[in-house]
Amino acid sequence: DSEWVHLRKSNTEPIIRIYTESTSQAKADALAQKLMTEIKNCI
Repeated sequence: DSEWVHLRKSNTEPIIRIYTESTSQAKADALAQKLMTEIKNCI
């Protein structure tokens, strides 16, 4: 309820943008890092 993640593929660059929100900057950063690790493990 207090955290969310939004993944968005760039139409102009070969990247995926990760937007996160949490109760603190540190938690949002950790959530983004977790997603980046999971994505890298899939490719």
